[in-house]
Amino acid sequence: MTTPLTREVESVSLVTQSHYIIKRKFWSVFERVFRVFTGDGQLIMYIQHPLLKLREEFMVYADEAKTRPLLRVKSKQVIAINFSYEVHDAVTDALLGSVQKRGLRSIVRDKFHIFDPAGVEIGFAEEQGASILRRIFPLLTSKHAIFQGTTQVAFIKQQFRFFNKEFTVDTQPSSMDPRFVLAVALLALIAEARREDAR
Repeated sequence: MTTPLTREVESVSLVTQSHYIIKRKFWSVFERVFRVFTGDGQLIMYIQHPLLKLREEFMVYADEAKTRPLLRVKSKQVIAINFSYEVHDAVTDALLGSVQKRGLRSIVRDKFHIFDPAGVEIGFAEEQGASILRRIFPLLTSKHAIFQGTTQVAFIKQQFRFFNKEFTVDTQPSSMDPRFVLAVALLALIAEARREDAR
C-alpha cells in the first residue's frame, strides 16, 4: 500500500487563505520544482521551473498531474539587467500584473517592482534582513516582504531544513489577486535559487 506524498483537493479558494508553505529540493539539475501548500497541507500550486530555457517561461498548475493550469509566467526579455515578468491567468490569458527585478540594485539586496495590468506601479517586493551576509554565508535563512504601496501584504520566511528548502508565506487582505501575490513570492524565491546555484 502506498501513501501519497502530497494531498490534493479539487479547489481551494485562495481568498480564504492567509498562510502558505512553499517547498523545493536543495539541488536541481534541469529544473526546479516548487510546491505550494495551504497551512493544513493541501497542495494548491505545482511549478516546474526550467533551468536551461533561453527565454524564461513556466506554468503554475493546481495539481502535480498538471491537468489544472492556473498561471503562466513569462519573461519579456531574453537578456537584460532588469528582467520583467508578466503573470497571466492560464485559462483566460488575462494579465494579472507584471514584476520587474532590479538587477544592479539586487546585487546586495533583491528588489522587485510590481505593476498592475495597466502598467502602473503599485508596490514592490524586497529581501529583508542581513542580505549581504546571506551572499557570503548561504546557509543563513532568507526573508522577503511584499508591499502594496507602503502596506505589507505578504511576508516570506525561510524555515531551516536539512534536506529541502521550505518557506512560509503569510499574507494580509489586500486588493491584489492572491494568485499574483504568490507568483511574486515564487519569483523572489526563484531569483534566490538562481543566485545560490551560481556560487
